[in-house]
Amino acid sequence: MRFTWPEDLTEARLVQERLAPWVCLRRLRRTPRTVAGVDAAFSGDRISAAACLYSLPDLSPLEDAEASRPLDFPYIPGYLSYREGRAILEALAGLSQTPDLLLVDGQGIAHPRRFGIASFLGVLCGRPSIGCAKSRLVGDACDPGRRRGCSSRLVCGSELVGSVLRTRDGVRPVYVSPGHLIDVEGAVELVLEMTRGFRIPEPLRRAHTMSCAAAHHRHPVSIAACPSPASRHAGSSHPLSS
Repeated sequence: MRFTWPEDLTEARLVQERLAPWVCLRRLRRTPRTVAGVDAAFSGDRISAAACLYSLPDLSPLEDAEASRPLDFPYIPGYLSYREGRAILEALAGLSQTPDLLLVDGQGIAHPRRFGIASFLGVLCGRPSIGCAKSRLVGDACDPGRRRGCSSRLVCGSELVGSVLRTRDGVRPVYVSPGHLIDVEGAVELVLEMTRGFRIPEPLRRAHTMSCAAAHHRHPVSIAACPSPASRHAGSSHPLSS
């Protein structure tokens, strides 16, 4: 079955439940050389998204892309994928190269149906993805130590769904969860590698700044939508192909 954007909350939940089993958590098979940080912002009835490509491990900015489109899904906790996903995919399609890794302002498997926006984007794009959120959606954890690099396990029942990570001495932690094709340990390691001097990783900081500027100060030209999942995975067993 081809992927289609859900039109209501019931359908949105069914899509999450259908795609969640396709999430694969494992150690990275190769070291990523590029990462795209993605974020979105809102103004009135429009959403603006930014994709900011960086090289790894030196974390040098390489390229930025933006997209703007009508806002067509309400804010409902646990369904951020459908509010922001289209605009973010359009922004990613505007990059001249496909990133090795996606870093998303939101949740991965630390989600009621284990399919947050980082998992959603990772599965659709077929790329490793990490969710790095400013607040917790699900799970329980102890407060980590006060020094940079301290972390505690984020668990739902007996299931490990992420890590509460201190990225800077004495500041509030972030909530890191694997999205797709990476495990918790690898996600934490990479988030720390991409966080230098601030609480939030550099690619996400830049994407946040760009998306907010686009939403509130100017009107970027929309970028052409990315190829359909079916065309990207023709002849494969990918969940979004025919």
